[in-house]
Amino acid sequence: MDTSTTGFIVDSLTRAIATRRLLPGTKLAEQKLADHFSVSRTLVRQALFQLAQNRLIRLEPARGAFVATPSVDEARQVFAVRRMLEVEMVRAFIAQSTPAQIKALRQHVAAEKQAMQAGDVGQRTTMLADFHVRMAELMGNEVLGELLGELISRCALITLMYQSTSAAEHSHEEHSRIVEALARRDEEAAVLLMQEHLDNVQAGLVFDRELPTSDLSMALSS
Repeated sequence: MDTSTTGFIVDSLTRAIATRRLLPGTKLAEQKLADHFSVSRTLVRQALFQLAQNRLIRLEPARGAFVATPSVDEARQVFAVRRMLEVEMVRAFIAQSTPAQIKALRQHVAAEKQAMQAGDVGQRTTMLADFHVRMAELMGNEVLGELLGELISRCALITLMYQSTSAAEHSHEEHSRIVEALARRDEEAAVLLMQEHLDNVQAGLVFDRELPTSDLSMALSS
């Protein structure tokens, strides 16, 4: 019970961060979280510790927990690691892909488009991020899926802090082109498209923006 409750808190906070409802720098007060989830502060503390291990929050002695605020150097390093992982993931996916896997990716891209047309910012953000994790899941590589999930959650913080304009439509179009290259088993094109996609996301970052602020209660009530 304790583990599942802690996991639920972790998942809820991670989702709030990934969908940009909890912004960098937001203070995560233990008592507010305990009240919101109707659990003890001990369980909240366990969840915050796990999130700190995932680098989504930082724990400061005598001050408490805060949503992480990635530095410019960290932002660049995260994208560098994603390039290393995802370029090789594309190659591995092509080597083992089946028509059912391609169909599943096309369905995911269609769901991205539907979320965009509905104007659902939270769902759109989640679907665009999950595209990369979905590829790993379809390959049956749980470890890669977990690693990408953590990296992409950190990217959500980075893009929230530094992205100049919404690039959702471009990301969706790029995902669609990647899937078609995968369907053709065109490794060279798929690798190039994935590299360009990640390059484009990073190119849209502006590293001199003011840090946004947020309210914990509003974020979790959404």
